[in-house]
Amino acid sequence: MEPLRDTIERVSVISTGAVAIRPEHVGPTWKNTYFWLFTSTKWTAPRPINVFVVEHRDGLVLFDLGQDRAAVTDPGYFPSGPMSLIYSRLAKFDIGADETLPAQLAKLGYRTGDVDKAVISHLHQDHIGGLRDLDRTELLLSRPEWESLSGPLPEARGLLRSHIDLPGLNWKPVDFEPLGDPDLAPFTTGLDLFGDGALTLLPTPGHTPGSLSMLVRRPGRAPLLMVGDLTYDAELLAAGKLPGAGDKRRMAKAVADVNALRERHRGLTVLAAHDPNAAALLASALTDQNGDHAPS
Repeated sequence: MEPLRDTIERVSVISTGAVAIRPEHVGPTWKNTYFWLFTSTKWTAPRPINVFVVEHRDGLVLFDLGQDRAAVTDPGYFPSGPMSLIYSRLAKFDIGADETLPAQLAKLGYRTGDVDKAVISHLHQDHIGGLRDLDRTELLLSRPEWESLSGPLPEARGLLRSHIDLPGLNWKPVDFEPLGDPDLAPFTTGLDLFGDGALTLLPTPGHTPGSLSMLVRRPGRAPLLMVGDLTYDAELLAAGKLPGAGDKRRMAKAVADVNALRERHRGLTVLAAHDPNAAALLASALTDQNGDHAPS
């Protein structure tokens, strides 16, 4: 492998509002998803809806797209009928007018038209909110995730097709390839986004069939791993604890793989979409110039 080059100029986090979810959603819990969804009486404190912004030498990359503000302004945003009860019990959103994706990008000095690539961890509504603003952007997601959109009862699986299958979007489903990079073990397949090792997409299914994560590597610094909803709390992931929604067997495998990668790269920072500590974790990682690579 060629030495890693310094092609990352800046990494930032923005938030498209806040969401309260059930404590069992964060986990861990022994309860079945639908059991806790219909019986839980508590909500968490508001948690961020994070979007990570990576300024690579060859283009501006987003990881996830947050929540559309229409979720709180448009009465027809969510499904009607029995499905509306599920969505109302799943999450409560608070999104201000200045918390849209375009408004948040503007705070970094960017417009949505500047975004070259958007990597989508999975297709749940609070990760695809900026789609309608990115008609010029290459939209990357795993092929299993893309194919899941065509499966039965998408709304019951958290997939709102009317907000995903929009005209004019540049979707690019990803087929993971052999990586041939021992530094990424136990991951053996993925996608090197720019061919320089700086941004690598890794399969971490479980929360959804095609959930993926993105590893950000920079010379002399510990890596960052953006994981979507593989966890809602980096400390819980480090302890091997699983969230309450998803395929527990597959999530357990993905969490174990991530923790094995953490052992290989001491100081690796896990950044989750709804971790209240994600911004602080990122800030700490960016001030630490001494990434310590564990021996093979």
